[in-house]
Amino acid sequence: MSSEEESESKGLVKVETLTPTSRGVNTVVKVVSKSEVRNVTGRGGPHTVADALVGDETGCIYLTLWDDTIEQMDEEDTISITNGYVNLFRGNMRLNIGRYGSFEVLDESPITEVNTENNVSQRQYEQERRYQPYRPRYEGRRDYQRRRY
Repeated sequence: MSSEEESESKGLVKVETLTPTSRGVNTVVKVVSKSEVRNVTGRGGPHTVADALVGDETGCIYLTLWDDTIEQMDEEDTISITNGYVNLFRGNMRLNIGRYGSFEVLDESPITEVNTENNVSQRQYEQERRYQPYRPRYEGRRDYQRRRY
């Protein structure tokens, strides 16, 4: 069984095949670089976040790392991601491990070289609006503004 057949039998996908709607992503990628850690405030309070450029021989993508996962991987590590997903951040694809996904740092790397020329995170996608524009609830009722409670 060739390594390509072996990876298909495990359901592993290559980076170049990822789309903005990819879910249940199982892949093996190598960490090319990590960004500086940033502090952000989101749902549930303050968090730390960093981006890691990861890839395989077909291309590369940014992987978003949150809190504890930032320190668990280093540049040149090869990681196996199970049940990851892709979302759009400012119109660009990002790979995420998420709450229901996991990753493991591999001892032996099946990836010798990463194709950094094909960065799928640099492609711009049209992003759907998540929220409707604000509309007042009581349009046209003048007495609503005058009432005091």
